[in-house]
Amino acid sequence: MIDFFSETEFNLQNSKEVASWISAIILNENFEEGELSYIFCDDAYLHKLNVEFLKHDTLTDIISFDNSLGNQINGDIFISVERVKENASSFNTTFKNELHRVIIHGVLHYCGYNDKTKKEADIMRTKEDAALSVRKFL
Repeated sequence: MIDFFSETEFNLQNSKEVASWISAIILNENFEEGELSYIFCDDAYLHKLNVEFLKHDTLTDIISFDNSLGNQINGDIFISVERVKENASSFNTTFKNELHRVIIHGVLHYCGYNDKTKKEADIMRTKEDAALSVRKFL
């Protein structure tokens, strides 16, 4: 079950289609969908979580709390809509495209992909691009 919540006035468009897309990516990575919650928030909300739980005093676009059990994907993914908007502008892409990249980025972490090294980040970006290329709801 994939759910979307908001701590701001943001409302995800095409939420059923986005959830189906996420489910398909999870299955494609040979994992099982469990309970996955996306929480859309602002910079202040996510910064507070970043400081409190990760001890990082920086802004970020996403924080994920992985509660996966074995092969079953479970967790909470917090996304700063403000950061996504700013990043979209910086990367010269649309808000929707950057939002979907961040949405799938969190799931890919749960599937075992990391982005700490350049090699890992390159693999993550390739996986993100592949996932973005199969969206049928845009």
